[in-house]
Amino acid sequence: MDSDALDTFLMVHRLGGISNAAKALHRSQPAISRRIALLEQELGVPLFDRVGGRTLLSDAGRVLVPYAERAVAAAQDAENAVRALARPDSGPVALAVVGTLAGGRLSAIMKRFASEHPTVNLSLRTATSAEVSGLIRRGEATIGLRFDRDASPDLDCELLFAEPLQVVCAPDHPLAGRRVKRLAELRGERWIAFPEVPGRREIAASHIFALFNIHGLGDVDWTPVDSLTAQKRLIEAGFGIALLSQINAAEELASAALATIGVGDLVASHDVVAVTRRGGFLSAASRRLLEIIRQQTKGE
Repeated sequence: MDSDALDTFLMVHRLGGISNAAKALHRSQPAISRRIALLEQELGVPLFDRVGGRTLLSDAGRVLVPYAERAVAAAQDAENAVRALARPDSGPVALAVVGTLAGGRLSAIMKRFASEHPTVNLSLRTATSAEVSGLIRRGEATIGLRFDRDASPDLDCELLFAEPLQVVCAPDHPLAGRRVKRLAELRGERWIAFPEVPGRREIAASHIFALFNIHGLGDVDWTPVDSLTAQKRLIEAGFGIALLSQINAAEELASAALATIGVGDLVASHDVVAVTRRGGFLSAASRRLLEIIRQQTKGE
């Protein structure tokens, strides 16, 4: 059972079938089918069930997934470590971040890193917090930035900063620049928030709705919007108010395109953490990127 067989197994699982995996791996479908058949023969159990034209993991396949992910990632670590001996300041570095963290601070981080390491191929992917952890766990990303710690034993999480939340509104909102004693006083407002999508949970969205419940808002009138930029444009136009982090609304607040409503009983923030794979190899360039992230986010 080698890493190529396990990688093929994982690709069939993630892409939902032999055909898609063959396209992604630039191999023929018979070659992929044969690779899976040999792996199943070696293990003595079927790894997939073919149901209604779909390729689904069997019980054995579900058991194998986390071990296969660790084995494939370890093989990639070994290759990266050997290559780093010859060229410690080069090679790819993959960064995965929650989309709402891809703002001006991230631009400054990437610009600084690029100026120091012009030969390093730095790539960026955006995802939900859970997806960021998955990318790191599978070795598809080197460093991740997400909301809140991940309790997985495969990951190391380092708190970077706590991002305060505030209520933002249109400048002409009746409460713009004013203060209320309790968040519950805003129960009658229309709220704009990220949707909670089944199977694609985002920590930030869950946190907002938990705050609503804690502060007595209950079943609020809200509009789901899956884009931060679209949320801010709707708020500017007076279609609702939202709980946004200070950094995500900083530009609009500075230009007076948005205003805030002070809330006496609201003390809330999102923890932003850096995620790496526990025991995984980090090249010199990756370690430097992580250090830049620490410095830029902690104001050093």
